[in-house]
Amino acid sequence: MIRWSDVIKYAKYSNPEPATRVERTELDWQQILTPAQFRILRLKETESPYRNAYCRSYEPGVYACAGCGNLLFDSSQKYHAISGWPSFTQPLTKSALKYLFDDTHHMHRVEVQCNVCDGHLGHVFPDGPPPHGLRYCINSESLVRLEAVSGKGEENA
Repeated sequence: MIRWSDVIKYAKYSNPEPATRVERTELDWQQILTPAQFRILRLKETESPYRNAYCRSYEPGVYACAGCGNLLFDSSQKYHAISGWPSFTQPLTKSALKYLFDDTHHMHRVEVQCNVCDGHLGHVFPDGPPPHGLRYCINSESLVRLEAVSGKGEENA
């Protein structure tokens, strides 16, 4: 479980080490990503609120980075935050995300990036629901939702 104090510590001192790294040139990213994904993931833009794919979607599954496939969030941690963007209370793993201070636009925020490819995902705020109190406000264009795996395979296959 990650708390706000952990987020600040990671942003200030050092983020968790990712299991792997994906590094590409900006030209490679432009060829791989859609124009909207490139603007969000690589240029750190923000999509329009409410008019995005996952704002009001609560289907089971796991959300991965649209750039590299790194698993980021489980749908069980998604909630309706009335922010206009998909919101989550916790990442899938401690090392899934990277945290950076963001003082752009005359605001003091903590940016959230994919810890594998450094793609911009959104921001995290300390105003989420209990028990963790975090709200990961994430751009839909930075995510792909993978179908939930039932875990019920044939036992005698």
